[in-house]
Amino acid sequence: MAVDLELVIAVDVSYSMDIEEQRVQREGYVNAFRSPEVVRAVLGGPLGKTAVTFVEWGGSAVQVVPWTLIDGPESAAQFAEELRRRPIRRISFTSISNVLAFARELIRTNRFRASRRVIDVSGDGPNNAGAPVPVARNAAIADGITVDGLPIMLKTGPDSAAIHDLDAYYEACVIGGDGAFLVKVSDVSQFAEAIRNKLVVEIAGFKLSEVQERQLALASVQYTQPYNCLVGEESQERAIGK
Repeated sequence: MAVDLELVIAVDVSYSMDIEEQRVQREGYVNAFRSPEVVRAVLGGPLGKTAVTFVEWGGSAVQVVPWTLIDGPESAAQFAEELRRRPIRRISFTSISNVLAFARELIRTNRFRASRRVIDVSGDGPNNAGAPVPVARNAAIADGITVDGLPIMLKTGPDSAAIHDLDAYYEACVIGGDGAFLVKVSDVSQFAEAIRNKLVVEIAGFKLSEVQERQLALASVQYTQPYNCLVGEESQERAIGK
């Protein structure tokens, strides 16, 4: 079936995300697909159809809601309700590389065909298991897939697996492909708006209003030195060695 976009939403449910954060994050996605902004973005495409699936991940990945055709408010609401009913889970470790490979396979084997294919990855820490992230990211790009990021920057304490510049990590090591971008979340209260705005941009394909452009500009990342994309793996090794 021809659609405008094949979208994999890949959401971090590792143990570094506490239950309240997961609940707010889940509600953000449920409410986004109930919103008129997201529905308008879908209907504004040449075909007015988007295929979406929802994945939760940690060290492994699980497809929580199967591929669903969104072609209006009714199907969007059904997707939101299906997601709302799913139990919240937690998965050990953080393997961005694994979920990228998992999402690539979901795109390769689904029944949809689109000119744009996107993996939308949210997470609150760097990769600490599996292959290095750039390897998986580059493989996705080679398949014509764009990887976008939603770095969640709520914790930076000494007992946290998070890093203080997670947005720079996502910029250098995670996102890539045509039109790739990220939007960071630094407070729980920002989840709903960030998720909704990001989905609108991904679905609409960067047909942005000036207001949206200014909002996204606030999330831009500036770094000038080469980034160590193995920072998560090195941190995990140090923790195991203690």
